[in-house]
Amino acid sequence: MENKQLLGAWGEVQAVDHLRKKGYAILACNYRCRLGEIDIIAKNRDFLVFVEVKLRKSAAYGEAKEFVDRRKQDRIRQTAELWLSEHDTDLQPRFDVIEVYAPNGEKTARPVIYHWEDAFA
Repeated sequence: MENKQLLGAWGEVQAVDHLRKKGYAILACNYRCRLGEIDIIAKNRDFLVFVEVKLRKSAAYGEAKEFVDRRKQDRIRQTAELWLSEHDTDLQPRFDVIEVYAPNGEKTARPVIYHWEDAFA
């Protein structure tokens, strides 16, 4: 289990780097509360973005974003509502999914990253 957690953390670092390169400011990582967890909370000029990161070796069993099912989306939305109740913002909230494909795990030199904006729509 520990290796899986380390690999997941590595995937989240890749996603954070990707967002920063796209001009996002990172507000929080691994925000946890009694309702659930949000991997990354970021913002750009127009949106406050709640990001779910999915790391996979390949898409052989389906795209990583497909594993963010309705139940997971509902938990993320509820967690985001709690975060929003604690933090004032004028930005429009949005829910994104970032897929990180790393065939060799953390030894993957250039993971393939897909950023799906407004993924819960």
